[in-house]
Amino acid sequence: MKKFFLKCIMVISIGLIGLQPIQAEEKVKEKDDLNLAENSKSAILIERDTGKILYEKSAHEVLPPASMTKIMTLLLIMEALEEGQIKLDETVRVSEHAASMGGSQIFLEEGEEMSVKDLLKGVAIASGNDASVALAEHIAGSEKTFVKMMNDKVKKLGLENTHFKNPTGLPAKDHYSTAYDMAVMAKALLKHEEITEYTSMYDGYLREGTEDEFWLVNTNKLVKFYDGVDGLKTGYTSEAKYCLTATAKKNNMRVITVAMGADTTKKRNSDVTEMLDYAFSQFATKKLFDSNQPVTNLEMIKAAKDKVRVVTDESISVVHKKGEKLENIETKVKMKSDIVLPLKKGDKVGTLEVLKDNKLLSETQIVVEEDVDNASFWRLFKKSMDNMLKIEPS
Repeated sequence: MKKFFLKCIMVISIGLIGLQPIQAEEKVKEKDDLNLAENSKSAILIERDTGKILYEKSAHEVLPPASMTKIMTLLLIMEALEEGQIKLDETVRVSEHAASMGGSQIFLEEGEEMSVKDLLKGVAIASGNDASVALAEHIAGSEKTFVKMMNDKVKKLGLENTHFKNPTGLPAKDHYSTAYDMAVMAKALLKHEEITEYTSMYDGYLREGTEDEFWLVNTNKLVKFYDGVDGLKTGYTSEAKYCLTATAKKNNMRVITVAMGADTTKKRNSDVTEMLDYAFSQFATKKLFDSNQPVTNLEMIKAAKDKVRVVTDESISVVHKKGEKLENIETKVKMKSDIVLPLKKGDKVGTLEVLKDNKLLSETQIVVEEDVDNASFWRLFKKSMDNMLKIEPS
């Protein structure tokens, strides 16, 4: 009997006619004459879709991230929501431990019950340490287990200079990150672009209409004072000083900036504003694929369905200096050769490469659009019989 095999392994070259060209290098090197982020110990500016570095300053220097830690906390919360592990309208009971958190807080009481959505607002807008721990315990069962999830995700993202000891960013030994690593985490978080519905809110209320009503005010003032900014997370401790991971979108280009170690909020915001101005004045993007856009089909003999659509895991673009033309851009779909059934919706089955003159510019995961189960015995039998009947006699 013929061995079952993957019919789906392929390399598809798609010529993108009329596109105009990106710089050959994958990264714009740090330029001393730019003098950006002068007030910060370290900083970085990247384009979100490609991850292309547009500017960096000591971006791999290990520093305390303070409450920017909550970018990873928010990422795990959004993943739990996407996977159906938790729902926005379900109730969370606040533990004594969560209620005891100091620093920035929304003043949760032990035994109080609050919805996931309101706690998420408390983290995203007001940087609530108590809300962060309450959600961490609700998702993982304990703060310690959630922190393990955080560090496992760090490894999955391929980051080598980050380690977390808590989901809040409160000072702790061996709790550290870098501007580069924070930008990568922010890039992953922004795959769940709905997070900006919360991080872009300048203010809001919890327990509205009750005697315990609490006014939330965003710690990131740029969401009000810089057009296009809709997140993401501030940070401050006496050791870390003033930090900010910000994101902004204009003309279909989204960028991420990180500034760490500024002496004042004014200096921090000035550095971030400067980098955003540089990005939007000097660069532009051309979108190639939207998030969840079909790129090919998965066909496996042992699968319960004949074809399952394979889609992009996130939006895919090319970034270029303004005024430059785009040409000789192509994309290639590369399917894995070791795909094993069953598959869950969102499982990675290959990559989509973007190339210019055969040089790799970016590589993005592609995933199955739905669950893919093993075919039943009778389905396999029928397929085998159909294939036998198709064989012409010699």
